Amino acid sequence: MAEPLLLTRDLAKHFPLTKGAVLRRRVGSVKAVDGVNLAVNVGETHGLVGESGCGKSTTGRLILRLLAPTSGSVLFRGVDVHRSGRKALRMLRRDMQIVFQDPYAALNPRKRVRSILTEPWRVHGMYDRAERSRRAQALLGTVGLGGEHLDLYPHEFSGGQRQRIGIARALALEPALVVADEPVSALDVSIQAQIVNLLQDIQARLGVAYLFIAHDLAVVRQIAHVVSVMYLGKIVETGSRDEVYGSPRHPYTQALLSAVPEPDPIMERARRRIVLTGDVPSPERAPSGCSFRTRCWKAQPVCAAEAPALVVRDEGHPVACHFPESL
Repeated sequence: MAEPLLLTRDLAKHFPLTKGAVLRRRVGSVKAVDGVNLAVNVGETHGLVGESGCGKSTTGRLILRLLAPTSGSVLFRGVDVHRSGRKALRMLRRDMQIVFQDPYAALNPRKRVRSILTEPWRVHGMYDRAERSRRAQALLGTVGLGGEHLDLYPHEFSGGQRQRIGIARALALEPALVVADEPVSALDVSIQAQIVNLLQDIQARLGVAYLFIAHDLAVVRQIAHVVSVMYLGKIVETGSRDEVYGSPRHPYTQALLSAVPEPDPIMERARRRIVLTGDVPSPERAPSGCSFRTRCWKAQPVCAAEAPALVVRDEGHPVACHFPESL
């Protein structure tokens, strides 16, 4: 098999907790990301799903070196992103871009669309002014907008149009990887479908790979080729879309999928709904052993004593559970 485009190895980010008004001292840490291993192949969409606060967005920012990791590494085309010098990082970032969750906050309200789209080329010293304007117009066409929008400000667009502009900006430097951080969660359902279809069309034409971060499993099922499920900073299950959705093996994945509504009312009434007890533990005081054991109906003493590794057990795809099963 070809080497993955992106590979993370035991990636971790622990935010320190301090106490004291003058002489601040460290009293603990929040393990937002705790030993994540991900692989994204060329032209592939890797979906990263989980509840809010599980560390998905922090993982995306670590991959792009918007945050420094506590430990672990991020390899992009075999190059360690967090060990690269300033010049090498500048070139790497031409190949790694991001689409942010909130299209209202992601665009500078004081700049016209023309300036927003041409800024990446200005930063990297690419093309002259006329060529930048021509390419900006072509970018808008790629995302379903017209040249007449170039001289408008962000506040003159709808939420879906703003997200299209954000996607166009991410594509300006022709990246190999785009981290899409909850790109549709702030949009209406009908607009969500348009943006997902747009991302799929762009991938088919340009061959770009996505790390698609979301909490909506229905959206991820439509776009992802590979899915990783995250809980309290750890990957608890990973596999192809058909494996994870068709035969989920971790209790947490099973509970998440059971909460997705079925459009067929007969199937909706017949399906088994798994209701988890208790609240998500604080990442400041994560349970010993398996972090999901306090909400799991299959928990045994070994679950408290030993954290399960993310490996293939019995058969199927990797799962971090001592007692995996299929629905």
